[in-house]
This record gives sequence, structure tokens and C-alpha cells, in this order.
Amino acid sequence: MKKTLILTTALTGFAFAATAGEVTVMSWGGAYTKSQVEAYHKPFTAETGITVNSVDSDNPATPIKAQVEAGNVTVDVADVEFSDAIRLCDEGLLEEIDHSMLPAAPDGTAAADDFIDGALQDCAVANIVWSTVFAYNSKNNDGDPTSIADFFDLEKFPGKRGLRKSAKATLEMALMADGVPAAEVYGLMDTAEGIDRAFAKLDTIKSDVVWWEAGAQPPQLLADGEVVMSTAYNGRIFNAAIAENQPLVVVWDGQILDFDLFVIPKGAPNKEEAMKFIAFSTSTSALAAQASYISYGPARKSSGALVGKYSDGTTDMGPHMPTAAANLGNALVNNFEFWVDHDAELNERFNAWLAN
Repeated sequence: MKKTLILTTALTGFAFAATAGEVTVMSWGGAYTKSQVEAYHKPFTAETGITVNSVDSDNPATPIKAQVEAGNVTVDVADVEFSDAIRLCDEGLLEEIDHSMLPAAPDGTAAADDFIDGALQDCAVANIVWSTVFAYNSKNNDGDPTSIADFFDLEKFPGKRGLRKSAKATLEMALMADGVPAAEVYGLMDTAEGIDRAFAKLDTIKSDVVWWEAGAQPPQLLADGEVVMSTAYNGRIFNAAIAENQPLVVVWDGQILDFDLFVIPKGAPNKEEAMKFIAFSTSTSALAAQASYISYGPARKSSGALVGKYSDGTTDMGPHMPTAAANLGNALVNNFEFWVDHDAELNERFNAWLAN
């Protein structure tokens, strides 16, 4: 009888493991993926038994598009930027997401009313609000830059600059540094004169730029002294400064706010598990949990009150969030519609400009 019980238990466990399934999630790597593993992946597996396979990319939208078009999809969930989510959806490369499967807030507020404006799209569900900022190494600068104009001022602050090798955010920051108010940036960028002006401003520092492509690079460039300032994702600088005790300082002036969203590639091999993962990971508690590992704001209103200390137990996360009132003085919200319409042409021009 005892042997039969042991065998039955073993077989039951095997059956659960065999049917629980798996889901492959693609993200951006480094401190960001680590925050998702701790806040989403591990608790999700503990609750559901579904294995999460974590893979990374410098820009998940690129391999997702390639996989779907080739009919060889190996990723079930991808974390992408707002304009990429809209573009991929418009191109028919993503599965539509049933928002009714998303959990309500703890007080019963429906998910559709709890997510901040813009966070729910036909093919995507936002998880974080993040920003592109610039930062500096306090040990490598003679003085402290305070404005986006300072980033472009080689006379006042000599030294190399780090910039993302992409038109998006780079052009906007160039215009703000040239004196364009945040509220007028996209109106100006919708004109040939505005784009010319942005590239003219970039010309002033082009010979002193070190270009980066992966989010982990700017903190390293700053820590190594290869650049005195660099644009970066705010959470990556937070991680380097707080978790790694690097003398890096964020300058919020001219920051560009954006969403990252979860999407399911068309033809994902584990679509059902993918939807379960998204529903779990965008719950009020899961989004608040991620904010204890990295300084990105949760995309649900109800998560805000749960955001407290960093995982070190001492650092208050509130002041480090891009959405903190003190950090929004000259902030620009990314216009995803503009980039859906102009991404290809502006990156083509940007790459041509780089080559000259």
C-alpha cells in the first residue's frame, strides 16, 4: 500500500510538470530583466507551475518581426517600446490581447479603469513608465550639469558624450537642447525645418559622441570614464548608482517619458501560457513589486501606493521615479503616433548622417 501511494504521488507530480507548460519571455537584459525575473517570473512559476524561459535582445521588436515574418516564432511574450507595439500590431505581427482577462485592482476597480491612459492597446499591455534621461559621473565632471543644454555644451563641459544609436529620443533631446519647449517639439519635428534643426544641433557634438545600442552600456561607459555624460534609461542609472554604488547622477531636465508593453507575437507557440503570464505580471502587486527592484513607474494606478523601498530596504523609490512631480519640470512624453509614421524614414536619414 505504501509503495502504491509513493508511485501515485510521483506520477501525479510528473503529470503536473508535463502539463504545466512553459513560456518564453524576451526582454532587454541587465538590471531590467533581473527586476522582471524577481517580480514576475519566479512568483508566476511558483503559483502556476509554468516554466519561464528568459531571453534578451538589444531591441526585442526586431527579432519578433523577423520571427513572425519567417514563420518561425520561438518567443511567446516580448517587452517592447510603445511605438514598436503599435507598429507591429498595425502590421499584423501580434496577437490581439483580451483585456477582460486582466485582473481587477484590489478594491475591485476594473483593469480597464485602473491602467493609466494609453497603457492598454489592442495588442499590448503596458507594465512600466520609463524615461530616457542623461546622466553624468560626478568624479569625471568639472561642475554639475543641470539641463539638457549642458549635455550639448562642449565648452562648459568638455569630454565625450554617450548617445543611443537611434533617431528616436536623440532628435527630441537635440531640439530641447536648442531651446525648443517640450510642448513644441513634435510639432516642429513634423516639418523639414525642424528635422534639419535637430541634425544641425547633433552636428555640434557628433565628433565627440560614443554611440551605444544596449541599455547596459551607458552606465558602464560612465563608470569607466569613457564618456563624461550619456543618455540612458533612467532605471539603468539608478541600478548603477544605488545597487553598485557608482558616482552617477541623473539629470531629469529634458527627459522623454515612454511605456514598455508586453506583446504576444503572432503564432506564439504557447499563446495560452503567454496570456496567463501577462495577466499575472501586470497585476497591481506584481507591478509594484518590480518597482522595488528598479526605478520604473508601474502602469497601474493602484500600484502606486504599494511602491515603497528599494530591495535594499532603505532607499525610498518615489524620488527616483520618472513620474515624480519634481522630475517632470521639462519632461516630454514620447509621441508614439509620430514614430509609427516616421520611424523608418528618420532612422534612414539618421544612419546616413552617421555614415558621413
